[in-house]
Amino acid sequence: MDVTIIDLLRHGECQGGEIFRGTTDVELTDKGWRQMQVSSACESAPWQQIITSPLKRCALFAEQLAAQHQLPCTRHQDFAEISFGDWEGCLVSDVEREQGENLKKFWHSPTTNTPPNGEPMVAFSDRLDRGWQSLLADYRGQHLLLVNHGGALRVLLTKILSMPLDAIVQLDVPYACFTRVKIYHSNGRSDWSQLVSHNTSIEMLG
Repeated sequence: MDVTIIDLLRHGECQGGEIFRGTTDVELTDKGWRQMQVSSACESAPWQQIITSPLKRCALFAEQLAAQHQLPCTRHQDFAEISFGDWEGCLVSDVEREQGENLKKFWHSPTTNTPPNGEPMVAFSDRLDRGWQSLLADYRGQHLLLVNHGGALRVLLTKILSMPLDAIVQLDVPYACFTRVKIYHSNGRSDWSQLVSHNTSIEMLG
């Protein structure tokens, strides 16, 4: 039986404060950079490939980490964060004050309440699933690192754990969160996934 291991690393703290960041392409703060360094620090990297969202808060760190360990690094468009439409770049507090009822509906049921001109959650989920399936097809049996976003990682975790998509609001994925997943492949049968660890560091996993 082939086993694919995928480590998931969320980006660290970003410039711009508490905003709807989505596709807004900002860089990490110095603190955010240090947070990711702590979560991914290892003398000998176990990965064969590093895959990253194309957005700078993920990609710049991923590419430096790949260079440090002499690994290939690929920016994958399907792993970009969701677009919040008209809320993009706005302070969460401002949206809460001006569109509080709409925001409450979005937090309660994101699959049926899309921000104005935003990307529907179901479409976002389908895009991520397409990217995930491409990883499993292209890198079967390898150990990968996927550097990604809070919203994207929550959606991926609902898929891995067979949870309803609206359950993303129940999953805590803090800055620089490090998660490990194993996918077991068996010829003639469906793959099955196992959550090995969540919100730890590669050093703790050994």
